[in-house]
Amino acid sequence: MKPISIRYIFNMKGDRSEEFNVQLDPDTLEIINPPTDDLPDWTRLEFHQCSHCPFTIASRPRCPVAVSLVGVIDHFTNVVSHNEIDLTVITNERQVSQKTTAQKGVSSLVGLLFATSGCPHTGYLKPMARYHLPLASEDETYYRAIGMYLLAQYFLHNQGREADLELEGLKLIYRNLHKLNTMIAERIRSATRADSSVNAVVLLDMISNLMPFVLDEQLHRLRHLFRSYTESQIH
Repeated sequence: MKPISIRYIFNMKGDRSEEFNVQLDPDTLEIINPPTDDLPDWTRLEFHQCSHCPFTIASRPRCPVAVSLVGVIDHFTNVVSHNEIDLTVITNERQVSQKTTAQKGVSSLVGLLFATSGCPHTGYLKPMARYHLPLASEDETYYRAIGMYLLAQYFLHNQGREADLELEGLKLIYRNLHKLNTMIAERIRSATRADSSVNAVVLLDMISNLMPFVLDEQLHRLRHLFRSYTESQIH
């Protein structure tokens, strides 16, 4: 199978343009773009290493999430977070274009890179990366995350394993993502003086931080969408 290609094109003021072509293995859904030969110190595993990191320096000397971000950080060093940009995202299925801010555009790209970096804590988001929705709203992200998790529980049930219909596992996934986002932001602060990349992670972390606390509320808000299921039987 051919690699899955997702292109992000940032058009900024002064005719400046930055393009990122993320190539994913169609089976593992991990990035197959080769990393730069000269990785900076802030990608070392022990540099602001997450407290719940499953790796050791001997097994993996570089943080996979940090490695996936090197190209983005380098290209947005001099970009202010609130600068307006024209963002175009091209996938195999469609093209999405929108006028937005640098931090929102970078946040959307960073979210894709996190999920496909090879970190076990972010790997749970691979299904959403496969059907990537650029610049998704908060409501869209909650809907997609909950739907993804429940589909995973269906597959677990089919394997004869216990399914988590209370979504406690989803809350734990996002608690762990919040810990990771916090440390990645520290890594980025050491790498650049510009705020666009750091603020991109902060935006990304808003849902990670809130998910365990607002999940029940979000489910209540979504309930009315499913009246055809809850108020009748399928014949």
